[in-house]
Amino acid sequence: MPVELTASQALGLWHTVSLEQVRLDGRDLSLRQLAILLEIYLVPPPHTVRGLAAKLGVTKPVITRALDTMGEQGLVTRERDESDKRNVIIKRTLSGALYLEKLGDLIMRRGRVLNP
Repeated sequence: MPVELTASQALGLWHTVSLEQVRLDGRDLSLRQLAILLEIYLVPPPHTVRGLAAKLGVTKPVITRALDTMGEQGLVTRERDESDKRNVIIKRTLSGALYLEKLGDLIMRRGRVLNP
């Protein structure tokens, strides 16, 4: 069943989830990084730097910097596309999947408080 929220409730949920995520997890992803991570995990692969840049409407260096940070945190990996060496393929990791699963669980728990 769909959840009905007012704009204020939706922002309150986002606020609560953001605060708890900061407290529970040492990683500090920007909104852009989180959008990229969600794109990688929720949209079927393959994902490339070029494709992510086009999807988000940013430059390839912006995506590269975000991927550098997420790679250091173990959330994604990158490898050259063997069929086209110009492309870099972004791969999911177990750590990244667990990070988003925990975030999803947190959102569900906090959402239930608003709509029991």
